[in-house]
Amino acid sequence: MRKDIMVLLPKAESAEIEYLAGIIHDMDDADRKSFLRIYKGRRMDPILLLAFSIGAPFAGISGIHRFMMGQIGMGILYLLTGGLCMIGNIIDAINYKSMAWEHNRKIADEIYGSLHGGGGVVF
Repeated sequence: MRKDIMVLLPKAESAEIEYLAGIIHDMDDADRKSFLRIYKGRRMDPILLLAFSIGAPFAGISGIHRFMMGQIGMGILYLLTGGLCMIGNIIDAINYKSMAWEHNRKIADEIYGSLHGGGGVVF
């Protein structure tokens, strides 16, 4: 199972791989492939998040990374305040890995819940 994850997500870190392996361990092969395919499409790459949190403000559009993560309210706040005068963007650039991991964990739980007709996973 971990090998499947590592093949589909070569840039994933060990914590993410372990979490996904815990989710898919009880799935049959078809559900596992479906889960990983959907997850790969919705997963937030931490480097992409970092690039947008640093680069977008210089183009005058702070908050794009927040919109990408589905945080519409924070995206609007950052857009209207210049990333809270760039301080918010700097903090987000420092915390980009944990922000991406939190987003990806929520996505994995949502996908698991939709495949099994229930809520998310609790680990």
